[in-house]
Amino acid sequence: MSTTVRGMSRASRRDPEGRMALRDHLRELRGRLVKSAIAIVIGSIVGWFLSAQFYAALMKPILDSAKVNGVPTSINYADPFSAFNQRLYVSAVLGFLLASPVWLYQFWAFITPGLTRKEKRYSFGFVGAALPLFLAGATLAWFVLPKALEFLNSFVPEGGSQFISSNLYFSFVIRVTLAFGIAFVIPVVLVALNMAHLLSGRTMLKQWRITVFICFLFAAVATPTPEITSMLALALSMCALFALAIALCLLMDRRRARNHIEPDYESIPDDEASSL
Repeated sequence: MSTTVRGMSRASRRDPEGRMALRDHLRELRGRLVKSAIAIVIGSIVGWFLSAQFYAALMKPILDSAKVNGVPTSINYADPFSAFNQRLYVSAVLGFLLASPVWLYQFWAFITPGLTRKEKRYSFGFVGAALPLFLAGATLAWFVLPKALEFLNSFVPEGGSQFISSNLYFSFVIRVTLAFGIAFVIPVVLVALNMAHLLSGRTMLKQWRITVFICFLFAAVATPTPEITSMLALALSMCALFALAIALCLLMDRRRARNHIEPDYESIPDDEASSL
């Protein structure tokens, strides 16, 4: 009998209501973090063998733009360890990307017991919308980057050449790609806030001028050059996504008003979690 009890204790099973003690939550979190870390390490090992091809693809925009402007360009390493460290960095980034199905699943498996069936359905929708939008933003950055680099290379005086640090160039490409990807995901966050009854579509519509200004300001900061094409590509794409998000929020607000669906947070007891 005692063995059975100890076995159940070690298993840290949840009760039918999905509740767990804090110690069990921390134990589960530790296990999922360890699994995610192992997956990232394995992905990084695989990424080590793919890093040469990946880095060659990253260097293609700067080398192609240099050919267009006739500017001799080379990627340089500051010390004997730079090339090795750069390859480790590239391998780690690839490992993080390759292991994303594992660590995303571990994150989802950790939070999903605390969600209702409706919240799980919504979260699937958010993830299903956010991932393609992030990839679309990263793809747009990949097409904009050569134009931006070509613009920068045009300022090299005739007879000059470029000696670019590999670390700075790689960080530059990653920063621009992440900025474009995150910018495309922000409208999904606005829809989520609307569904949580924290931000109405009418409020967003009233602030459309500020939204457009912020889109252009973000595009001006995120794009690395004063060249207008890349800034307009990002700013107009963001404005279109924000307009779509506002339209969806207005439709959901109208449906809730028609069905008289409005949460009453004041009626929730102090010891009970709200729908937020």
